[in-house]
Amino acid sequence: MTPTRPRLATARRFIPALILALLCLSGLAFAADTPSETAASVKTSLQNALNIVWVAVAAFLVFFMQAGFAMVETGFTRAKNACNIMMKNLMDFAAGTVVWFAVGFGLMFSAGNGFVGFTSGFFGSGADAVNPQLGWTYWIFQCVFAGTAATIVSGAMAERTRFTSYLLASAAICALIYPISGHWFWSESGWLAKMGYIDFAGSTVVHSCGGWIALAGAIALGPRLGKYGPDGRSKAIPGHNIPLAALGVFILWFGWFGFNPGSTLSADASIGYIALTTNLAAAAGALAAMFASWIRSRKPDVSMTLNGVLAGLVAVTAGCKDVTPLGALVIGGVAGVLVVASVEFVDKVLCVDDPVGAVSVHGVCGAWGSLALVFFLKPGSAAALGVQLLGVACMFAWAFGAGSVMFFILKRLVGLRVPRDEELRGLDIPEHGNEAYPGFQVFTTV
Repeated sequence: MTPTRPRLATARRFIPALILALLCLSGLAFAADTPSETAASVKTSLQNALNIVWVAVAAFLVFFMQAGFAMVETGFTRAKNACNIMMKNLMDFAAGTVVWFAVGFGLMFSAGNGFVGFTSGFFGSGADAVNPQLGWTYWIFQCVFAGTAATIVSGAMAERTRFTSYLLASAAICALIYPISGHWFWSESGWLAKMGYIDFAGSTVVHSCGGWIALAGAIALGPRLGKYGPDGRSKAIPGHNIPLAALGVFILWFGWFGFNPGSTLSADASIGYIALTTNLAAAAGALAAMFASWIRSRKPDVSMTLNGVLAGLVAVTAGCKDVTPLGALVIGGVAGVLVVASVEFVDKVLCVDDPVGAVSVHGVCGAWGSLALVFFLKPGSAAALGVQLLGVACMFAWAFGAGSVMFFILKRLVGLRVPRDEELRGLDIPEHGNEAYPGFQVFTTV
């Protein structure tokens, strides 16, 4: 006769599975009896939760781009200024976050007139209600975009700017210059938004804004010591760490998959398409810049190729949701050639010293992408070239004009440029009392 205890033990093993099966059956029965309104509500709540998670992840990716910018700028400049570059890329976001919370978000996204918001969002009051579905996630997503606009300026002003002046400039950009123009393009009441201006993720709003302010800053500062000879001819000042700059570009390329697809503000099927156009433009920009530099100097220049990646990314940002894949390739490819020509033009014709090519990558290629998208839109979309031209021109006038005024004021009140001996020694020790590479400090004479 078979013992009963083994049978009881076997039966007990099936009890949890039986309970789970009963729960599932009761859940199915409940779902069958649930009114369609309740099912729709559950579906909406789930979609909202997914949207919040996706936009938060995208915001974190865009924040990581700060590290990319810091590495690109540090690699493209000299070792004696590495601490200064890192400090500026850290603190422009820190200072920018505080003033964005206090003033910037309200000016850009709250209700108002066509030119500026003024009803809510200041010091966080009512900021979570600007986009009720996303709440504070929308705030942090827009905050990291503001930080991107501010940090673009750092590269063009590298190796000769007073740290205090740069901090004040970063605060002014995130508090006033960026949010006021951003309101025109991205707020529901913005006058350019009402005209139908297309800038899905910020070729104009973020990148051209930062690029044109960078141009104003580089002009206000003047060139680095030794950049131009007595005859006015430009001299190359090589960066100290191209591998570091390359790592920065890879980080930026990765972060752009938050920058562009995250601008959907929702977790839907368009994310993959936007990632596709973003990636195609970056790859085309790299190839085009490589071949352009190869033809020009008979060597495939690494720094130009790296900037070609960024040029393609910046250019496609405005139309990444609306252009065809072939259009993304063309936009990115032309941007890759354009950035090589623009860097040469800014350096040798305008005689503006931009150590990392920020004006060309962000200002020029941002404008190119904002105009070019009109010719590569998917069926069903429409845009007038005149509206795009107007928006590009207004951004240049506002960002370059306001930036010039800001730097003029800083130059008079605080001082914009470090003394000659500090610039020769490098900004790391005089400005911060640190060395990035102890024991390997480089002293330069002119």
